[in-house]
Amino acid sequence: MKTHESEEMYLETILLLKKKHPSVHAIDIAGELGYAKSSVSRAVGLLVAKGYITVNDADEILLTEDGEKKAADIYARHRVITELLMRMGADAKLAEDNACRIEHVISPELFEIMKTFVKN
Repeated sequence: MKTHESEEMYLETILLLKKKHPSVHAIDIAGELGYAKSSVSRAVGLLVAKGYITVNDADEILLTEDGEKKAADIYARHRVITELLMRMGADAKLAEDNACRIEHVISPELFEIMKTFVKN
């Protein structure tokens, strides 16, 4: 993993896969993101080292408390940005695709402004 953005993308993907499936494995992440399993395995190792995930004896990937919180925060940003873009006139697919990119680079200050706007 080269960037903070990649780390966030992996955590969000794990969170979303966990909502759909009883267990998440590296092959599931690879399929979801369209990455080689070797790339995902490397990222998994880095996320384990940072304390965001653990991997059990069945190779199931589990979010730690810190990983769960970070992933939930990332996904919240995604939802708010998607909602804002749709309110601005973007269709759902365009809003989703762009929210995926914006959520990783937006400043906390601007996100708070967006969140307040969407709530009101």
